Amino acid sequence: MAGKAKQIYWAVRRVLTQPPGAMVEEWESQTGDRVLPDNHFETLVYYADGPVNLYQLRQWYEPLMALDAEAPAVIVCRSVTAALELLKESPLPVVYAGRVEDLENLVDRQRFSMALYVNQNTRNFQMMRSNTMLHVFISHGESDKSYMVSGQTKAYDYSFIAGEAAAERLAANLINFDVEAKTIRIGRPQLDSAQTTAGPGLPTDDRIVVLYAPTTEGDRPSMRYSSLASHGVAMMQALLASPRHRVIFRPHARTGLFSEEHAAARDQIDTMIATANLADPTARHLSDKTATFDWQLQSADVCIADVSAVVIDWLTTGKPIVVTKPTNPAAPVPTEGFIASTELLTKKRAADIIEVLDRATTDEALAEQRRTWTHHYFGDTTPGAATEAWLAACRRVRAERDDWLSHHEVTTADPNTPTEPHRIVSDIQELDIES
Repeated sequence: MAGKAKQIYWAVRRVLTQPPGAMVEEWESQTGDRVLPDNHFETLVYYADGPVNLYQLRQWYEPLMALDAEAPAVIVCRSVTAALELLKESPLPVVYAGRVEDLENLVDRQRFSMALYVNQNTRNFQMMRSNTMLHVFISHGESDKSYMVSGQTKAYDYSFIAGEAAAERLAANLINFDVEAKTIRIGRPQLDSAQTTAGPGLPTDDRIVVLYAPTTEGDRPSMRYSSLASHGVAMMQALLASPRHRVIFRPHARTGLFSEEHAAARDQIDTMIATANLADPTARHLSDKTATFDWQLQSADVCIADVSAVVIDWLTTGKPIVVTKPTNPAAPVPTEGFIASTELLTKKRAADIIEVLDRATTDEALAEQRRTWTHHYFGDTTPGAATEAWLAACRRVRAERDDWLSHHEVTTADPNTPTEPHRIVSDIQELDIES
């Protein structure tokens, strides 16, 4: 607890060193007198977190651009720091709406038919006050983590899910939730587009490229799946000493936010990689800090990952994978799905990683198992199929909303709710440590 408190204090102090309103002023200076066209946007992409979780939104850029061609989309940020970051990179227009009043004004001036949510931020509920659109949870990955069966799923009109595995997972874990009525299967359109980020140009040689992508240490016991502090150093010592292997080390973007131990392990591995590259410049091991997760799928030959979305995304490559076993007993290990069917790597065997990888890369029975599970999780993985399913699902939602409104008079304001006073949101309220 002390470690977490220290991290939060540091972040609070960092924000308070800036003059009040400095970040909002920066937003205003960069956007100037820009005015959004009225009655233009049909899709609202809602993002209430700070910059640390932008990876959840970035993976949706390509599918959102495809949707934008049919139903113009705008990203709405509740955090000015995230909005400033998106202003530099987003392929879609970005709006900063710090107050509920800003959200309501935006809705009144546009023709939104649906709002899309990439995570379960508590401020999603403020957007869900709007009753003139349908609210859809699209998440930011397909995995067997406990996050994927949160009761918060029930709050949305629909959840877009990847496939049969997600449907079975929700049916088995959510009370009074009609999976067939409340979900639409779309595959994984984020993986449907061509690689969008240029890789580092690794050498073409005989080395086996190993991607190690540990997940976040989590902000609560039930999410502590990370192997970084338990397995990471031992595995990297073995792999970095091997002339047969090249490591791509890609820790989760939130690593170290809640655990100094995990931050220390990350930093130690970074140092180990730098030292190994100095000793043998041809090794070209890599500490990966790139913003997106796409080129790694093509560049690596085998993956080591924790119980996370990385495992399920990796299945689509058809290449071998080793999954670690969480050491924290509070993190539930799946009892169904691909992870339940595979032998998990324990902390005790972490130093034997080369032997484990050799078996994973040569066992044809394991390869056939991965192919079977890929279809179970994603359905049709033919290039373009998931994107078409995504667009079809969005068309269905828009049509349903339009049809309902054509037969009903809708009151957009609740007469029992008192008018909220105009309130300026301070910089400190822009900080969102918990995701």
